[in-house]
Amino acid sequence: MSALAQKADRPQKFIVNRASEATFEPGLRDYLEYRDLGMVGGTHGMVRAHVLRVVKPCPKGGTGRHSHTLDFQMNYILKGWARFEFEGQGEMTLQAGDSWLQPSGIKHTLLDYSDDWENIEITMPADFDTVDP
Repeated sequence: MSALAQKADRPQKFIVNRASEATFEPGLRDYLEYRDLGMVGGTHGMVRAHVLRVVKPCPKGGTGRHSHTLDFQMNYILKGWARFEFEGQGEMTLQAGDSWLQPSGIKHTLLDYSDDWENIEITMPADFDTVDP
């Protein structure tokens, strides 16, 4: 049985994450900060949901081309805009209200973003590998 299947057999917990009590913490990228929405604990690591927001300008050249190995990754822009390049899709600018499903292994680069960019990201499982080609 896979680790994800084992976690799925455990009952989920009821979680409320209040904006008035929210804290943003450093995370994977030093130019962003992350607000955990409590899904990791509530799902025993099956799901991560967090809000990303800008704390520094986008690095020159962006994030560099990379990919993630996971079962599911969805993003929704809450505020501002971000410019990406996705393997096989080309370059695109996505704005507040736009969303995308990002298949496992698709190579991509975050190229630039507005100084007010905020994004919600949902992944399965919560922890996954980032591969820099």
